[in-house]
Amino acid sequence: MRIVVALGGNALLRRGEPMTADQQRRNVGVAVKHLARIQSGNELVIAHGNGPQVGLLALQAAAYAPVSPYPLDVLGAESEGMIGYLIEQELGNALPTETPMATLLTQVEVDPDDPAFQHPTKPIGPTYSKEDAERLMDSRGWQMAPDGPYMRRVVASPRPRRIFEIRPIKWLLEQGTVVICAGGGGVPTFYNRDGKLQGIEAVIDKDYCAALLAHDLDADCLIIATDVDGVYEDWGKPTQRLIERIRPADIDPTGFPAGSMGPKLGAALDFVSRTGKTAVIGSLENIDAMLEGKAGTRVTP
Repeated sequence: MRIVVALGGNALLRRGEPMTADQQRRNVGVAVKHLARIQSGNELVIAHGNGPQVGLLALQAAAYAPVSPYPLDVLGAESEGMIGYLIEQELGNALPTETPMATLLTQVEVDPDDPAFQHPTKPIGPTYSKEDAERLMDSRGWQMAPDGPYMRRVVASPRPRRIFEIRPIKWLLEQGTVVICAGGGGVPTFYNRDGKLQGIEAVIDKDYCAALLAHDLDADCLIIATDVDGVYEDWGKPTQRLIERIRPADIDPTGFPAGSMGPKLGAALDFVSRTGKTAVIGSLENIDAMLEGKAGTRVTP
């Protein structure tokens, strides 16, 4: 099977944890042990989030006053290299040494007129208290939104339109390579009035990009691996219920939080509607059972 796995950024750096390289490496080491269980006999493509990491890079860039902070597209490219390096190295330690792997910097086209630029919803960086969030809003002009009992910075998250490196990704897969790509949803780019490709200030949602990637690669299955065991109705209420199986016509993803489960469900529905294949949302720990149809929320035609 050709499988695309969308690995959540929060699975690599969890809320409340110290945002250190050692902590991220430890989390990646745990994550890839689960991924290694489904590699044998399959073609594996790994996309990943970068919300905590790109937010940390933005904080570090803003702390150096002599130069203007780097834009989000450049920071997104930095996070692709950083996270891809950790995944590739730790996964290499978990797989047979002869397994070929490659991390590919991935540019993704977006529409500069996407309505998302007027309504930022993508959370990045660490969590803040309300007081600290208000201070940062005043001093840096950032937009903030609630994240549980805390606040997080939110930025524009336009829909991906085209993955420029799709051909080399296919070439690598044809040679039996485990490919790590489209990190953080890919580097957001667009064509300017002169027809030149350039970056834009945004962070693409990695789940929608993974769905586009899975579609373009003719993948057999899209797995959206997160830190919960599936999609729930009435999440956080006494009436909450795990949705074990769903069809695209049966559910509206806009009824779920835009900064968390909404895009995951929307991406899964989009992939299934366009391809007639299967998508599964669930906990990374259950990834082999998700592939077998025994865990997670399974979206089918």
